[in-house]
Order: sequence, then structure tokens, then C-alpha cells
Amino acid sequence: SLPLSGVQCVHQVSWLPCWFIDEHISSNSKGTMEAKYIHRRAVLKFGQKGDAPVYPDALTFLITGSKLELRRYLEGVEEEQMECELRRYSTQGIHVRWPVRAAHEYNRWFTCTLKHTEGLFTVTAFLRLPSDQPPSGQQEYHSWPVIEDREILTTTVTMVAKTKSPSVKAGLGSTQNLPCQFAVDHKAPNVTVEWYWQHRKERVKLFSHNGRTGQTQGSGVGMRSLEGGDASLSIPSTKMSSEGTYACSVAVKPLFIKMDISLHIEVAPRVSLNIGPTLSLQEGRVKRVICDAESYYPLDVEIFWYDQDLSASGSALTRLPKVLKNVGLSSHGHNTDMTYSLSAFLYLKASLKDSGRQFTCSVSHQSLRVPIKKSFILTVEEPSRWMFYLTVGFFLVALVFFLKKMLPYLLLARRKYLPVKPY
Repeated sequence: SLPLSGVQCVHQVSWLPCWFIDEHISSNSKGTMEAKYIHRRAVLKFGQKGDAPVYPDALTFLITGSKLELRRYLEGVEEEQMECELRRYSTQGIHVRWPVRAAHEYNRWFTCTLKHTEGLFTVTAFLRLPSDQPPSGQQEYHSWPVIEDREILTTTVTMVAKTKSPSVKAGLGSTQNLPCQFAVDHKAPNVTVEWYWQHRKERVKLFSHNGRTGQTQGSGVGMRSLEGGDASLSIPSTKMSSEGTYACSVAVKPLFIKMDISLHIEVAPRVSLNIGPTLSLQEGRVKRVICDAESYYPLDVEIFWYDQDLSASGSALTRLPKVLKNVGLSSHGHNTDMTYSLSAFLYLKASLKDSGRQFTCSVSHQSLRVPIKKSFILTVEEPSRWMFYLTVGFFLVALVFFLKKMLPYLLLARRKYLPVKPY
């Protein structure tokens, strides 16, 4: 790969390593069109027309000055945190004159997509390459001009769109602002902005604004903000039904950008035990301890029990927690608010050797940064001596009572079977 020029903020650098994803369309044996994508190494260079390439053997996209400074949308980001991708853009053979002064009336178009490696934002820019060749009137992929590896394509940025978070996680009832900003290199009264929500097979238009007619439908986007290039969508209170993919599209003919933002609802589980922080049992007794994880979303949750001897001496290895196997799980419970619940049962048989050990239920869920843990200390007692004496005493009393009741019958039986004397 092309080397980076050192760790520094993107808005300070003069070039970025990129992939140019070239597209070749051909007809297969069945007569259907197939696309073949070829990844080629390229350089995105910021400078002036006539500047020397950074790597003469690489394809160079030279971005010259315009009213839009692409690097301004990447402030605060280090160069190594960026992924750069370049592609051809098809206007479907339609020519719409871009309102700028240029030696050539026609243009070839490319898209430049810059993504943060940790998914914090995506920036898409249109690059205009002046050309003296008019459009063919058909899909451009039938006759893409050949681009050589050592070519320098001198372009300008004409339109930029940015979303800060391609994926958003939200709790129930929270207020969310789905970001969608854009800018055009000239005053463009014909900007069309639309928002759609899609989930599974359902698709709903939430908002639309046509700059040419001034017609607006739907809600969620402030008109004053829209005039300044901010088309962010506001969701006042999220529900389970808010989950899905939100698509923001910005169109200025012949250019069209669509950015998808996935909204995921997450609700953290409430975790509890059916006992207090300590549990006292007599040796040999069996107790079922229940760990409940309630009202979480989405479905996937992990519960396990482990125990640990906090008073053990010796190496740390001997004090490591031990995952327990004598655990049962309930089936997932479905709550009326579409959240879920699950219980994990620990079947505990009291043993003197376990007295003083700490037993912990650990619950993991994607809404949690760290697992929720609930613990108790087990105390195991021997049967007490007074219970022993009480049991023996009760046995002796019962025996005396039994003998006292049976004594008359024994005496009667004895007389019956004694031999009669002959005098």
C-alpha cells in the first residue's frame, strides 16, 4: 500500500492514499450485464494545477481550489484513521451544465468517499473533471474512458455531504438527531432533500423539500437549518418502531447523494437476585437461587454464574473465579413493551467447604459497556448440638410415653399366658 506521510490531522496533509475502484461492465453468455470491479491504488492530492505527483507510477486525483474545502469536513481526525475510496459516477448519459466558468462545457464525474475507521462519520464528495466530450446519451459504463495508472486527473470539489454517525444506538424515549449536512459550490435553489425510513419490507417517506418549487412535506427537518445546509432529522422520542434504516438524500442535477443511517434501539437489562447479599444454609440443604435479567432489548443476552473464594491464600490463580455448571435457564419472556426477560437458576447444595465463598451472577448485553454483576456470600452451618439433644430427648420422651401406654397390655398378656397353679 502507499505509505502514509506521518500521523497528523487530515486537514493539514497534502495527500491521502486511496483505492480507485474501477468498473468494467460486460455481457455474459446469457446476455445479461455483469459488473467487474478492479481495485487500483491511487493518490488523492490537494494542490494546484500542474503540481508534480506524489508517486509518479500511481494514479493521481489532483483536487484544486474551489469554494468547497474537502479537508475542512475532516478536522480533528488523524490521517491513519481515514479510509479513502474513489469511483466513477454515472449521470446516466444526461448532460446538465454545471454553473461554473470553465474552458469545457462538459464534465466527467467521480465520487470520493472518506470514512472514519471507527465509524464516526462518512464524507462523500463529487469531483468534477472538465471534458470536451459530450455525453453519449446512454449509460456511461458502455464507454468509460480508459484511465491509465500514471494519469493525473485535475478535479474540483463541487458538492459534499456528511453524516457524523452512520450507525446510531438509542434508548427508548430518547431524543435523537440523525446528522446529514451538505454543501454545494454555488448557490443552488434546485436542491432536493428527502428522508426515508425503511425496516424489512416497509418504506415510508418522512420528509421532502423541493428547492425549485418550494414544496415541503413531512416534518423533522428545520427549514432555517436546511437553508444553511443542515438537513439533520430530529426524532423527538424513540420507540421500538423507530428502529430501522434512515436514508438522507441530497440531489442537485445531475448529482445525487444518498447516505444511510442505521438506528438501533438498545435497552439495558435490570438484574436482580431472589435473595439478599448473604445466604445462610445448614449443611446438606438445597437452595435454588434465581438471577433475573428483565426488560432488555435486543434479544441476545448472556448470563452465567461463577463462584470465588475471597479468603483463599496463595497465588492469584487459586482465587480465580470458577464458572458453575449446575445452572438452568428459562425461556425468553416477551414483555408487552417488546422487551425481553430471562432467568438463570443456580441449584446450590450447601457444603461446609463452600462456606465463605462468593457466588456471582454476571449478565452481558450489547447495551452494556461492562457486565452487570450481582453477588452473595454463602454461610454454611453444621446442625447445632442443642438440636441434637432436643432430637434425642424427644425420642426418649416418645419412647417412655409409648412404653407407658403399652405396659397394661403387656401385663395383661403376661397374666394370660402364665400357667395356673394346682392349689
